[in-house]
Amino acid sequence: MNEEPDLQDEQEEEEQGLFEHFKITTDKGQSLLRIDKFLMNRIEHATRSKIQQAAENGNILVNDKPVKSNYKVKPHDVITVVFSHPPREIELIPQNIPIDIVYEDDALIIINKKPGMVVHPGYGNYKGTLVNALVYHFQNLPISKVPETEDLSESKVTPNLRPGLVHRLDKNTSGIMVVAKSELAMTRLAKDFFDRNMDRKYIALVWGDFQEENGTVVGNIGRHLKDRKLMDVFPEDSEYGKHAVTHYKVLERFGYVSLIECKLETGRTHQIRAHMQHIGHSLFNDDTYGGDRILKGTTFAKYKQFVENCFELMPRHALHAKSLGFNHPISGKYMNFDSELPDDMQAVIAKWRGYATTNKIEE
Repeated sequence: MNEEPDLQDEQEEEEQGLFEHFKITTDKGQSLLRIDKFLMNRIEHATRSKIQQAAENGNILVNDKPVKSNYKVKPHDVITVVFSHPPREIELIPQNIPIDIVYEDDALIIINKKPGMVVHPGYGNYKGTLVNALVYHFQNLPISKVPETEDLSESKVTPNLRPGLVHRLDKNTSGIMVVAKSELAMTRLAKDFFDRNMDRKYIALVWGDFQEENGTVVGNIGRHLKDRKLMDVFPEDSEYGKHAVTHYKVLERFGYVSLIECKLETGRTHQIRAHMQHIGHSLFNDDTYGGDRILKGTTFAKYKQFVENCFELMPRHALHAKSLGFNHPISGKYMNFDSELPDDMQAVIAKWRGYATTNKIEE
């Protein structure tokens, strides 16, 4: 997907009094789909009525020609959304938001991110993010000028909104993150992520039991062909998606759910969530990948109430970035940072442990 216009395109649009807001090139496997539905899936917070109005005003172009909202998107189409005003410039607003700092030196900061915190500003989230907090607490954080790491490769946010960031966590994923404090540290940390020289371990509570004690999921991860808000898993030799590898081992078995540790070789968007759904073990209470309903268990009302109580206790997917290990970007010394599971996840694990102990579970 290409959202970066070249200089010539920008100059031509300025002469015409139009400014490019979005530019999207469809995949060669794109199925025929009305352009208003396609853009609803691709552009955050865009309603169908707004898209249809934009098309009626001649502001949606396909291969440089205006189209109506019922136009069927085809493979290799270049879709441009233009308006008579420039895209909104998002100003970074420093905010005094508490941050759990695990470690800090002249080169980097290690943060234990709380669940529910968005990492960086974007459309619909201009305030209250980790970056808003970072620019308040720390001065002169480096701007991301290095090639994007795997973890940021799917981001729609411009580099000037990512001071210090070399990777990210989903809004509802908690855990350890590293933030660069200098240009040199940012360059070297980003390269380590890209070269897969980071040791990243996650703890997840997933639906179902495993026959084996450990395993590996290998499958390309890319945007879902029908719903672009989701990631999907494709065969390793597929032309779709990017190579992704997740290793896992079972830590505890609770019959209907399991507690596992995941170690990432790659850092694709939603990697653990998509890989686990792919093998039939969606993350517990993951409302994006089907884990927010009862996937295993009995039909008893008492059990249903138990699961709903767990969902209420932890209203997010059960995923925590437990530890991060890497060579310090300046000294070269190996460092490893660990974190405790957040309270909500600990509470739900304790409830399942108690349930599994007091109830005979048969699959």
